[in-house]
Amino acid sequence: MLDELFQLKEAGTTVRTELVAGLTIFLTMSYIIFLQPAVLSGSLMGMDTGMDPGSVLTATCIAAALATAIMALYAKYPIAQAPGMGENFFFVLSAIPAAAGLASVQSGETQAWQVALGAVFISGVLFVLLSVFGVRERIMNSISMQMKTGVAAGIGLFIAFIGFQNSGLVLNAPGAFLKMNTDFSSPDIWVFFFGIVVTASLMARKVKGAVFWGIVGSTLFTFLLYNVLSQSAYGDSKLFTLFSPSSRIVSAPPDISHTFLKMNIVGALNLTMLPVILVFLVMDVFDTMGTLVGVSERAGFIKDNRLPRVEKAMMSDALGTVTGAALGTSTVTSFIESTVGIEQGGRTGLTALTVAVLFLSALFFAPVFSMVGSYPPITAPALVVVGAMMLQNLTKMKWNDYTETIPAFLVIVGIPFTCSIGDGLALGFISYPVIKLVSGRGKEVGWFGYLLAVVLIVYFVLIRGLV
Repeated sequence: MLDELFQLKEAGTTVRTELVAGLTIFLTMSYIIFLQPAVLSGSLMGMDTGMDPGSVLTATCIAAALATAIMALYAKYPIAQAPGMGENFFFVLSAIPAAAGLASVQSGETQAWQVALGAVFISGVLFVLLSVFGVRERIMNSISMQMKTGVAAGIGLFIAFIGFQNSGLVLNAPGAFLKMNTDFSSPDIWVFFFGIVVTASLMARKVKGAVFWGIVGSTLFTFLLYNVLSQSAYGDSKLFTLFSPSSRIVSAPPDISHTFLKMNIVGALNLTMLPVILVFLVMDVFDTMGTLVGVSERAGFIKDNRLPRVEKAMMSDALGTVTGAALGTSTVTSFIESTVGIEQGGRTGLTALTVAVLFLSALFFAPVFSMVGSYPPITAPALVVVGAMMLQNLTKMKWNDYTETIPAFLVIVGIPFTCSIGDGLALGFISYPVIKLVSGRGKEVGWFGYLLAVVLIVYFVLIRGLV
């Protein structure tokens, strides 16, 4: 039945491979279950937005499960979805403050977070309309093959960078951008390098599920260190400040009633909120598109510079955003951690369906998943290893054609340097037609490519700067 539904044999995969790939993706992105409530409630930034963390946790799990299930059964791609990082911080730091200035909020008729959810809902509806009318598919198909290669490599660098930061190996430095943590006596660094060695060794030996087993090994090693090392000596490490060993296996899901259907759509239909809605829309369009390109390029889904069923894949996260806002969470988008499952051999919607089921199960097994997600060094090696694998796409670049490689390079470095897939992709979309035109090869760019560049320039100049 599963083979008929997902065409496993045709994709060259098996049920076991798909299940392991789905589990690996979920473990790698499970941090969102606990980080999202901390962000939307404001506790992560030392503020109070008025949103209940428990309700946000439940809304996050259900929204991720529904969106990913749609991706699995409708688009049939091994791509997981959940509330996106970046969009959630924009929700708290820009959307809620913008809504707070509305007269209806100041009078107490509604709350700022409810208006912000209304803005997310409206952006999701617009997202659906763009998908229905084929605008997003046209944008996707306007990306040249060299640019698609650049997106995959840029995402690889980005997720590797996230892995390095999560491990504690790369730190923010006063007076500098970043620096390496030279304190190799830190147990966080030990866990990271242990995971790297185990994962890379298993991959070299062609062991199936190498990334997953690397996460399992890192978890066991973390347990060992936690119980052997002295907290008085290593109290400042993430091991003793973040890692939360599970004392229970099962728990009841938190109540969702605080946020369910509490978005204020009418309040969001205000000129003050228009820039916020447009930013939500543009961020979601380009983040999702960049992830789809990167994952699909790595998996070999793109044929003749086109992604089959692309309109269905894009509709999945559009519906996810609408559903997420109704449940009580910020913009839902495709997750770059899906590339971890691709490296594990995941090739069909069964991988995504596995992730969807695990998100629902997390509502009841939150203590177990909390344990893995609470300590980033456990999953950091998986991100770094997969990032390295995604750089293999650079062998496809035609480096002697500068009208192609320079825009692609701006994407490659733009994504990790701006910490945004959408912004990095926008650099490529703007520079590509301009360089082609000035080089006397403007006819190689369709009219839509020029229109998109103009729209993006107007967006950054007149809208992005306002929020």
